[in-house]
Amino acid sequence: MERSFEIGLLLGLLCSFVLLLLLALCFVLRKRVICPSKGESFEAGGEGGGMGEDMEAEGLVKFAGGESLTVHDILDAPGEVVSKSGYGTLYRASIEQSGAVLLLRFVRPACVARIEEVLPAIRVLGAIRHPNVVPLRAMYVGPRGEKLLVHPFYAAGSLKQLLRAGVAEAHRWDIIYRISIGIAKGLNHLHTGLEKPIVHGNLKSNNILIDVDYLPRLSDFGLHLILNPSAAQDMLEASAAQGYKAPELAKVRDVSKETDIYSFGVILLEMLTQRDPLNNSKFLESKDFHLPSSLLNFVLEHKVSSDVFNSELLNQSIDQNSTNEQGLVMLFQLAMACCSPQPSARPDIKHVITLLENVVL
Repeated sequence: MERSFEIGLLLGLLCSFVLLLLLALCFVLRKRVICPSKGESFEAGGEGGGMGEDMEAEGLVKFAGGESLTVHDILDAPGEVVSKSGYGTLYRASIEQSGAVLLLRFVRPACVARIEEVLPAIRVLGAIRHPNVVPLRAMYVGPRGEKLLVHPFYAAGSLKQLLRAGVAEAHRWDIIYRISIGIAKGLNHLHTGLEKPIVHGNLKSNNILIDVDYLPRLSDFGLHLILNPSAAQDMLEASAAQGYKAPELAKVRDVSKETDIYSFGVILLEMLTQRDPLNNSKFLESKDFHLPSSLLNFVLEHKVSSDVFNSELLNQSIDQNSTNEQGLVMLFQLAMACCSPQPSARPDIKHVITLLENVVL
């Protein structure tokens, strides 16, 4: 009798141990950590609660410049909303421990695929480094699939803000030229400087950040690679509503190097005229609300003058010397070539840079 009791007790303890072992194994599997590639790290940040099968582990994928960041730094950083879009929200956040200021782009879970599908594209985007491109420092993955892309903050804001703020620098020919060639060099790196070329896909003045020395940096590049088809199309339509969408995208949904060049041309016109790409019904007394289209007749009629350029920019050029005025005309002609309705007629980015380097200063 006593021996039977001992055997029963032993079996009970053994069953309890096996049960605890199985529970521990389930916990480890549930809190799985994605294996990072060389040059990046992944920091586990939580259990990721919830019972849905589509739950993802919480953690932080780090890239160059973001090695010291932690999940706590990002989630506890006080921030303010900079802008909103159909697929997410951009925040300006301050890291309390270091005092650094970051841009956090929250991407809604419904707009992106699972982390296993997104991670290859994120690795590519996180490895890109160029003076005219905004680097990706890290990506936080939340327990419900939400994602935060972490970028450095640039105090001068976006090119759009610079153009609308009415500051004197926005009318200076040397600043406009520096920004123009900087954008082109950043785009050239994406198109030709990588092992696998990347199309920006959402190039506009609001997605060009400016540092204190008026050096432009392209942001939001390659987002279409991580968004699902519906969200990517919504992003494209938002760009179209602002006047940056190439005409062929009305029939073909896939962005291309040629559609990037078109958007670049619109940005050049935006800087030269100090006008929004759309809703300029009184500009040049044109019935066409789209900036490239309203300027086309002036190109055909060789009427490039103060009716086209921002008056302060043109007056400054004339006051300084005639070569600056000639440079403005050359930049205008390049912008219109980039905005050609036919994709094959647009210069590629290498040709664009050659033309910019030949602009008279």
